[in-house]
Formats: sequence, C-alpha cells, structure tokens
Amino acid sequence: MNPIGRSTILFAVTLFITVASIAQSKKDKIIADASAAKAEFIKTDPKMASNFETAYGYVIFPNVGKGAVGVGGASGNGVAYEQGAKVGMAKLTQVTIGFQLGGHSYREVIFFESKKDMDRFKENKIELSAQVSAVAAAAGASANAKYVEGVMVFTMQKGGLMYEASVGGQKLKYEKG
Repeated sequence: MNPIGRSTILFAVTLFITVASIAQSKKDKIIADASAAKAEFIKTDPKMASNFETAYGYVIFPNVGKGAVGVGGASGNGVAYEQGAKVGMAKLTQVTIGFQLGGHSYREVIFFESKKDMDRFKENKIELSAQVSAVAAAAGASANAKYVEGVMVFTMQKGGLMYEASVGGQKLKYEKG
C-alpha cells in the first residue's frame, strides 16, 4: 500500500476513535448528571425516594432546555432505569403552541408503573399529552401524586424565566444500552 493510502486509513481510524470517545464522554456526563438529579429530587422531597424504589422503571432527564416566542420547543437527554438498573438512554423533545416567551432549564423524571408501561416506553410508543401533567417537585409533592395512564411525571426548575400558557406534548425516544 502506498503512503497516501496508509495515511488515509490511519486518519479515518483516528477520526472514528475520536468521535467514539467524544460520544462516550457525553454519555458518561449524562449518566453522572442523572445520578445527581435523582439525589436533588430526593433532597427536595424525601418521600420521592419511595417512588424510585416502587416504580417498575423510570427515566431521568437531568438537563432539559426550553425556549419560546409564541411557538416553543424543549429537548433533553436522559437515562432509563428498569427495576433500579440502567437499561439505556432516552431523548425528550417537546413542541408547544400558545402564549409563551422566554427560556428556562429544568430536570424531569418520568416513572413507569408497570412492565407494560415501561415496555411501551422502550418501544417508543409513549407520548406525554397535555392530560399527563407534570408535578413540580417540592417538599411533600410526591405524597399525593398519582399515575395517569401508567406514567407519573415530576419536574424541577433549574434556571431561567418563562411566561407560558401553552398546549403541547412531549415525545420520548429510547435507545438500548
């Protein structure tokens, strides 16, 4: 093989390894952030620890960013757990329409009541509609929260300012691993 061919192959292999390393580094950060977010949810509402213990599964989105001027959007990456063990990664996207202005960031945890509900999530068949409203995580908030259609959602404000009277839904995407 000529030197140019070897250099091209070496460059391609180096590029692949670099890209894979960056992707793994991002994934590791999301996992670490999800662990910290879980601790913050429990610190804010100690009774929420029982939700993490009794839910069949859950997904934690440690950093969701949302912005809007009339039409809004949000997205975040998270970690999925089934019976307490990490089983994959997740992506959240949201589109809203209505009176809204600004931007903010928040954490979100979605609990799944049963294996059937968790399987729907893993098959990418769960979209959270306006009827499945999130409960703001605060001391004692989890005590009265109930599952709706096998799903229970909590959010925790991180920062920013947003005025909102909107309608929309969240779409979840699961990736094994």
